[in-house]
Amino acid sequence: MKWHPNSEKNPLPYSPFKASTVPRPIGWLSSVDENGNENIAPYSQWQNLTFDPPRVMFSANQYPDGRRKDTVLNAEKTGWFVWNMATYDLREEVNKSAMALSANESEWDNLNVTKEYADNYPIPMVAESPIKFECRYISTQRLVGNSNVGTVDIVFAQVETIHINDDVITVDGKLDVPRIKPIARMGYFDYTVVTDTFEMRVPGSDADARAGLEGTS
Repeated sequence: MKWHPNSEKNPLPYSPFKASTVPRPIGWLSSVDENGNENIAPYSQWQNLTFDPPRVMFSANQYPDGRRKDTVLNAEKTGWFVWNMATYDLREEVNKSAMALSANESEWDNLNVTKEYADNYPIPMVAESPIKFECRYISTQRLVGNSNVGTVDIVFAQVETIHINDDVITVDGKLDVPRIKPIARMGYFDYTVVTDTFEMRVPGSDADARAGLEGTS
């Protein structure tokens, strides 16, 4: 089949676009507003941008009524948010934090997790999450879509503090990813979990290339 998504109706009953761009890391992002109200929500459009300095991004589609997501507004107003790694053991809590709540409710009240607070700004973090990034807000790029929900805020940030549970660091100083078991977003209502890894080294790569690929610089 061939589909032109900007000019043709989807020929399948479900979108092949989201089901093709997989797996997508989950941005389980916690934040607070200017009054200290605490928020946490998962975003499936999250990624690192560069490593020197470490910078990240996430994108958040608007609600159908045109409202922007709380995480975006909180990051813009306070200058900070936290990424909590979503793992298989925490999958149910990640899922519960995606529920739509009224303005006077906090997602944290529904979660069976322990709070600990970030160093740079008083944002709650998930203590059980093995890795957390404290992210300093840089800017927002808005892309207008064909509908309110198609309009998206792309938030850029710089990672200022990284928290790592010592138990997930191997004796040779690497992260034990199969032990961590990060989960990732697929299409539809599907997720996947990382339990197996394999190594491939680029033939003929020089020292600079190896340093970048291995993340030593």
